[in-house]
Amino acid sequence: MKRVNVIQAKAFFRVIAIFVTFLLSANSAAVASPEQQAVVPHGSAVAAQAGVVAEAAKPEHGAEATEGEEKAGDVIMHHVRDNSTLTFDPFGEIHLPKIPPIAGIDISITKHVVMLWVASALLLLVFSLVGSKYKNMTARQAPKGIANAMEALVEFIRTDVAKANIGVGYEKYINYLLTVFFFILFCNLLGLVPYAATATSNISVTLTLATITFLITQVAALKAHGIKGYLAHLTGGTHPALWIIMVPIEFIGLFTKPVALSIRLFANMTAGHIMILSLIFISFILKSVVVAIVMSVPFSIFIDLLELFVAFLQAFIFTMLSSLFIGLASAHEGHDEHDAAVASH
Repeated sequence: MKRVNVIQAKAFFRVIAIFVTFLLSANSAAVASPEQQAVVPHGSAVAAQAGVVAEAAKPEHGAEATEGEEKAGDVIMHHVRDNSTLTFDPFGEIHLPKIPPIAGIDISITKHVVMLWVASALLLLVFSLVGSKYKNMTARQAPKGIANAMEALVEFIRTDVAKANIGVGYEKYINYLLTVFFFILFCNLLGLVPYAATATSNISVTLTLATITFLITQVAALKAHGIKGYLAHLTGGTHPALWIIMVPIEFIGLFTKPVALSIRLFANMTAGHIMILSLIFISFILKSVVVAIVMSVPFSIFIDLLELFVAFLQAFIFTMLSSLFIGLASAHEGHDEHDAAVASH
């Protein structure tokens, strides 16, 4: 009985060994190239070596996939980053002129510079039309169409942003606040137009706008408090023993506000475009029509509509924070109580 069991066990292991050898030889034949299959017999040592070479070649296919993903990333970054080419696929492209550097500074025309010019031209055109309509209106007529829309936005910025945050003397800053609001808004909306670009997704543009706000804020503080009051503000109203701590903190705080303004606008406008393009490229990377229909197209449309809201929101936030910084810099201590006392009398 034991001998029968031993014979059956040996037969079982022989079958397993033959089966494993067959699987290994079949796997080598499947991985090897057609030329190798035609020349190399199965089960030989050369066939095993050919299988090893084929296995070593597998990472190359993975590298090709990775390279394909990098190409998608290159297209996304090419759309987001600034460059000297206006692309109009499939119609062609326009190479912008290269200007020699001046004092080591490259002042060549780029696509974001072109978008700044386009936004400025649109601002002049729109408000020239609005101004001409107001000139032809009588006192009893109400504005219609684009004039009505612009009036609503202007009144909103004047009352709910400038006057609410700056208070007395807001009229001196209303022109700047209206200009920066509509300029950012037009730049943001241009980024949603095909073949255009978002100039506010360039950190240089947002940092320049924030620097202008910073300079206006400091001028407003100097006018309101004088040099002595301006320097006293850096102490935070603390005891002289704490000035060694408070002065550096307050000084750094002067620059964190414009940096926050620039990064907030830059990051929000850049992130939206990267999300839209990434969602579109997912279907191409996965090569799936189902993914395109179920996820890429619907979510891209949703994010695109959300970007339309973000275009208005970021223009409002930048303008609102600018007016808030100007109001805080020019506010006199105790002026609210004084105004309340005057109003009560």
